[in-house]
Amino acid sequence: MKIFVTGASGYIGGSVAEKLVAAGQTVTGLARSEEKAQMLESRGIAAVLGTLDDPDVLTDAAQAADAVIHAASADHPGSVLTLVTALERSGKTLIHTTGSAIVADHADGEYRTDIPLTEDDHFEAVPHRRPRVDMNRYVRQAAIEKGVRALVICPTMVYGAGSGLHPHSEQIPQLIALSRQLGAGVHFGKGLNHYSNVHIDDLVDLYLLTLDEAPGGSFFFAENGSNSFKEIAEMISGQLGFGRRTISMPVEKVIAQYGEDARLGVASNSYVSAVNARRLGWSPTGPSLAEWFQHQSNTEPIADPPQ
Repeated sequence: MKIFVTGASGYIGGSVAEKLVAAGQTVTGLARSEEKAQMLESRGIAAVLGTLDDPDVLTDAAQAADAVIHAASADHPGSVLTLVTALERSGKTLIHTTGSAIVADHADGEYRTDIPLTEDDHFEAVPHRRPRVDMNRYVRQAAIEKGVRALVICPTMVYGAGSGLHPHSEQIPQLIALSRQLGAGVHFGKGLNHYSNVHIDDLVDLYLLTLDEAPGGSFFFAENGSNSFKEIAEMISGQLGFGRRTISMPVEKVIAQYGEDARLGVASNSYVSAVNARRLGWSPTGPSLAEWFQHQSNTEPIADPPQ
């Protein structure tokens, strides 16, 4: 099978592309520079030069492939429109990547939710995330209205070393870097907010499973556990040698310094259950977040993300 992957030099897309190559698939990846293109080629991934703002490049690559995995951005409507249009009436597969901040709230660390949302539950997205929800809906409707086997995967907080060019996730390494700087594990407000999480290897397995098995129009959360941010701060503190010492950062400072995306990423509740994925046959086997931190403590310190 010929598969076109956007985000092939990134964390999720790169890990998916590596697993596809290892499985014997022919993979083409979108590269923004000659340097990245050469790095992909060295890993057995054919590269096409371009960005998400190059509709002709995206269209040609999508139409030349048997399936498309869009993992470059959850917030780029132009690329989603281009890919759906390119595959219209083809019956080909399009897997779009979103993120579980679509169900985030404005808890600001002050409370937790205890009942997880499933894929079929109704929720009201906060205003900042409504465009992302609209994109997910558009992709799923393409399976009904536009003749594309289109579906959506919604990762939660992803952790673990990726196997592609970019091995680092976002939330956990950034929290580690901030905690190291401040000398204690950092949470926001009271740190009671509750976030689901998933190991990168399990997430990659879900992409490959849905590529083969999922019906068009499907939506899949990807999670295999959850923690409060106070618990995550304690894990980070222990890994960095600070005992279980934690400190609270005011949410107002998070917003002022890092913006609304960061607020929803570290101070909200995003608690979900991957019912559809498990129904499809997904069976995650990776370590829990706590087990993963314990393994890091027994091997070597976790590196900060590259700047």
